[in-house]
Amino acid sequence: MGETPHGPKPMPELKSTSLETDLSLFKYDDLERLPPRYRDLTEAERTERIDAAREALGEDVVILGHNYQRREIVEHADFVGDSYGLSERAAAADAEYVVFCGVTFMAESADVITDDDQTVILPSMEASCPMAGMAEALQVDDAWAELTAAAPESEIVPVTYMNSYADLKAFCAEQGGLVCTSSNAHEAFEYALDRGDTVLFLPDKHLGENTAHRLGMADEVVEWDPWDPAGADAEAVADASIVLWDGYCQVHERFAVDHVAAVRDRHPDANVIVHPECRREVVEAADVVGSTATIRETVAAADPGETWAIGTEIHLANHLDRWHPAVNVVPLCGDACMDCNAMRQVDPNYLTWVLEGLLEDEPRNVIAVADREAELASLAIDRMLEL
Repeated sequence: MGETPHGPKPMPELKSTSLETDLSLFKYDDLERLPPRYRDLTEAERTERIDAAREALGEDVVILGHNYQRREIVEHADFVGDSYGLSERAAAADAEYVVFCGVTFMAESADVITDDDQTVILPSMEASCPMAGMAEALQVDDAWAELTAAAPESEIVPVTYMNSYADLKAFCAEQGGLVCTSSNAHEAFEYALDRGDTVLFLPDKHLGENTAHRLGMADEVVEWDPWDPAGADAEAVADASIVLWDGYCQVHERFAVDHVAAVRDRHPDANVIVHPECRREVVEAADVVGSTATIRETVAAADPGETWAIGTEIHLANHLDRWHPAVNVVPLCGDACMDCNAMRQVDPNYLTWVLEGLLEDEPRNVIAVADREAELASLAIDRMLEL
């Protein structure tokens, strides 16, 4: 689970979930690790072998590269984008194999929405999003009992960010809720409030807080600490319209208003654009707030010579600097900006390994969401698409 800015918190005792999840699918220790012969490949060797595998596999494989992946990955991707957009690309492709260079929850979402005859592969099973891990279904099931007891007269509707595991998406569907992206979170909140009294939003409290402000509901929010449910004010929970789960993205929480002030000192004409997973005060200090797709579109539309300071994962800032040389692209926090340690697990050696596995008819690190879980997760996504 890692540490919060205030130090590690103890995990509560977990109770059994209401979903019958096949956890054996995700016992990573039972899965293959990168063989030693793949660990010391040079970039030239990797590129040659990846290109050869791609040519041999042809249209049987599609490679998806998330915006936060390193250059050596995105250069081999058929499509580069955000998590759900890439899943849609996979569903629209005729490829038998979908190699998703992202993190676990992304590959799960791709498996949920692709056809049954498509196989989704995650190059490294260690690529597991820390924020998604802050709201696992077992833990949420335990918290749900506490919340509904604290607000017995309230109809609580759960909404989960796309950056969550399939079993949490399924849980939300089962409780009448849905999934959202960073672009449509406000619409998902409105959907939930039309059907209930209170929104439980998971797992990113910063996106939740920024969405509450967008809806003019900043004074109707309480935070739920899953590590210390006894510390919650039952009366406050019962009176709240929005309950925010205490989770966050380690990359985006790192940005501070001091970074915005410093970049404006260095570049007085800079435009600052940040992701809505950032802290509220950073969002307020920025010129533009938006998803990774919005950040890409904004820089692409910038006039030559403009300066844009990017408040998101460092690899996307680096990509934008390469893709748009006429625009001055700078990372918001300079050398202090960090990459996503989960995305980092998918290195080009892993990509080489899984592609050559397909040549040998040995799919490696297959992501397969259990049928009932996938059905419910799909329902949560469908509700989002109906907004």
